[in-house]
Amino acid sequence: MPWNRASATAGAVVTESPCVWVYAVADDAAPALTGGLIGVGGAAARPLSAAGLTAIVGSVAESEFGEAALRQNLEDLDWLERTARAHHEVIETVAKERPVVPMRLATVYSSDEAAARMLLERAADLREALTRLAGCSEWGIKGHVAMPGDDAAGQQPEADGSSAGPGAAYLRRRRAQLTARQDARQEAVVSAQAVHAELDRLSASARLYPPQSPEIAGHSGSMVLNAAYLVADDRAEEFGAAVTELAARHGALQLTLTGPWPAYSFAGRNETGDVQ
Repeated sequence: MPWNRASATAGAVVTESPCVWVYAVADDAAPALTGGLIGVGGAAARPLSAAGLTAIVGSVAESEFGEAALRQNLEDLDWLERTARAHHEVIETVAKERPVVPMRLATVYSSDEAAARMLLERAADLREALTRLAGCSEWGIKGHVAMPGDDAAGQQPEADGSSAGPGAAYLRRRRAQLTARQDARQEAVVSAQAVHAELDRLSASARLYPPQSPEIAGHSGSMVLNAAYLVADDRAEEFGAAVTELAARHGALQLTLTGPWPAYSFAGRNETGDVQ
């Protein structure tokens, strides 16, 4: 899942030490977190209540997590990976006990008072999100083109092969290979649209994201489906079985299922997208 830095709004500008890192928001019956749950920056996660809601927060040093420091640290991939993992682990732990609205990575406030003010200002939206996410989890689907082997086109009979030299034969094979790959991508895009339509029907909500590059996705193939689905927990088994069946039905598409996750993609308002 992609993370975004918090915007520097009037209530979120970091000017004091220590700062307050916000992981998620739960209802006012949130756990006390007495088990010593450690999060970002090695700080213990703790509850912060206001407006009938409870934010799960941690006190972090301004020297590393203040506005200026964050701007630099978010460009450090090692720091970003380490911090994102700690952020996720806290959210995942709390989400096992009760519904939460996950906050974006690097949502930092100047003080407990500023974080509490955020709860007060966003109380209506946060309560609506908690109701919408209750009993649901996020599942991710990535679909890559299942490319044909380079030798597949070469197995087709050549026209007038006896008069063709090796150079002409090579060019014909290359054209056939390129055509086969183009056909495979087109078939995979159509399959991705069908897969998304079926999984959207089984989910409470869905998000489509732009395809990731091979470097980010860790897959050499071309991505044609990058989606997240909000699935009721009592339908998770049905959803997983549907993915397995769809993968068998659509051989042009390699499907990868991940989850369940806290509902990062569905904490905000609904969005739509198209399979491309």
